[in-house]
Amino acid sequence: MFLQRYYLECLSQASYMLADEESRIAAVIDPRRDVEIYLEDAREHGFEIKHVILTHFHADFVAGHIELRDQVGAIIYLGARAAAEFPFTPLGDGSRIEMGKVRLEAIETPGHTPEAITLLVTDLKADPKHPYAMFTGDTLFLGDVGRPDLLASVGHTEAELAEMLYDSLHRKLAALPGETLVYPGHGAGSMCGKGLSDEAVSTLEEQRRYNYALQAMSKAAFIKLVTADQPEAPSYFAYDAQLNKQERPNLDETMKKSMKPLGLEELLALQKSGGQILDVRTANDYAAAHLRGAINIGMDGRFATWAGSLLDKDKAIVLVVEDKQVEEAIIRLGRIGYQNISGYLQDGMTALKDRSDLIAKTRRITVAEFQEREDKTTVLDVRTKSEWESGHIDASLNIPLTQLPKRMADLPSEGDLLVHCQGGYRSMIAVSLLENAGRSNAIDLIGGYAAWAVSKPKA
Repeated sequence: MFLQRYYLECLSQASYMLADEESRIAAVIDPRRDVEIYLEDAREHGFEIKHVILTHFHADFVAGHIELRDQVGAIIYLGARAAAEFPFTPLGDGSRIEMGKVRLEAIETPGHTPEAITLLVTDLKADPKHPYAMFTGDTLFLGDVGRPDLLASVGHTEAELAEMLYDSLHRKLAALPGETLVYPGHGAGSMCGKGLSDEAVSTLEEQRRYNYALQAMSKAAFIKLVTADQPEAPSYFAYDAQLNKQERPNLDETMKKSMKPLGLEELLALQKSGGQILDVRTANDYAAAHLRGAINIGMDGRFATWAGSLLDKDKAIVLVVEDKQVEEAIIRLGRIGYQNISGYLQDGMTALKDRSDLIAKTRRITVAEFQEREDKTTVLDVRTKSEWESGHIDASLNIPLTQLPKRMADLPSEGDLLVHCQGGYRSMIAVSLLENAGRSNAIDLIGGYAAWAVSKPKA
């Protein structure tokens, strides 16, 4: 049996390819949208990808089931409760996919979503009586479980989904052998849970010991525990969950439309008509010089998550990006279903060499410079509430980045506004939003709270 895990750091997302090395038949579970990585491995090993399975309708990324169907003719499988625009084979309790000496068997495990399934894999050649591993999607993570609130506004309450999740975990998965390996759909950093481990694999027995959600408790206690303190879900989640149900263009089709170089005048015309200018360079490069009106979301951080949280999916997006990163930027936006990319500024910032009137710079200061300031300065902390509560600069104003566009009126109009996050990535996004809102008094704190914490005088 062949089993390969693929991990996408920027989305904390895991997908898997499983194959029988005798029949050469393969299945891909929860693929990312850019599927070439699976096709390359299949070609290298001589596998034929016949099956593509979604453990549920993902909210944090657009899956690659349509792409694998279109490119290699793979059959799409979904949970038996799923409804979709495209043809698929439903998998209910006990449904099997036979691949020679490798068997996949579905268990319906609703809770994170109503149609969620867990997939048991058995190596019939090594041990036909016991499952080797399970692919749990977002039902069971390592150290956590899938949040039950994402679909609370679409026909199911948070409490109803939490109740389903309790039954899935404590009545179905708990009955499996403890040595069964657990391969989840996400790792640390994902917004699909609140405390995920960064480990790649565990056993069910280890999760019984250490995962808070698998401890013995009443259903009422579980519901209270699993619904508490969930992080704010990015605004694009509902859009992606819906897109995963639809018959949609594949990534290659959207890429062809987006890989379009634009002259400066074309970009300015799009900007004037309401287009969004997205500068994906680093905070340092953006601060040094950028096109007025551009929003900075650097590709060196959690690019797709923040783009999906802050950009309008229905308005045109034009990229300011180095030529060598154009394709990567468009792919990473495509992974979250952003198909409204009108193109990119040809030659990047070099196109502005004779237009200094269009160039702006961002003020930045160090912690030492901040400590020497005596003028009126408001400190804006754009980290999450929990980060702020764990430690913050005295008298700082906490407005999490996701809330900033709607809370500009809460900011003072006089004096400088010193913006910081933990390390500097989110704060530059925030400064660019403030500048676009006409706030000329925003300053970025280099190094963020982490730099301030190591520099503050010891008590």
